[in-house]
Amino acid sequence: MRIKLKADRDYAWFIKPFFWLQQRNYGQVLIPGKCWGRSPRLFAAVATLYGVINRKHSPIDPVLRSLVTVRVSQLNWCRFCVDINAMTLVKRAGSSAKVEALAQWRTSSLFDERERAVLDYAEAMTGLDGVSEAQFEALRPWFDDDALVELTGLVAFQNMSAKFNAALDIPAQGFCQLPVQPDAEEQQEPQSQEEKPS
Repeated sequence: MRIKLKADRDYAWFIKPFFWLQQRNYGQVLIPGKCWGRSPRLFAAVATLYGVINRKHSPIDPVLRSLVTVRVSQLNWCRFCVDINAMTLVKRAGSSAKVEALAQWRTSSLFDERERAVLDYAEAMTGLDGVSEAQFEALRPWFDDDALVELTGLVAFQNMSAKFNAALDIPAQGFCQLPVQPDAEEQQEPQSQEEKPS
């Protein structure tokens, strides 16, 4: 961690209910929330945006949203994000199989054509080369323009979140222990593994 966390009592009054919900849902207050909470207005904006992106009636189904958030987290080396988003993916998918195979999504039979198109798009948005016309058009069989905006917003939000957490060196909080991913071995760093401003 590169910044110090304040005592819970020292955060703005309107942030404390979020902390209470996190404690209830996760058994602990999430460290990113405490970091964002040092700037209460920024916390409120991020929490609101997260709530919209992760709402129950999103046009992007929950498993697909979690696949995106875990993969973007892996690419950004965000230990906290991989941790909590992998836990969420396991719950939503009903097993850890897709989490464990996610780094090999291009060759794994666990991923269908729609998931591959979305993961390719998410990786392109996260990388330096940008999104090609072909990558964008590959999404059209499954998503209308409104859903494409939602998907793009999800990938952009997760990149912001993961980069924030990685830059501040926010650790995993022990939600989901996963084996080392092959693309992580090159950096000799084990990949231990949402929500609320994450």
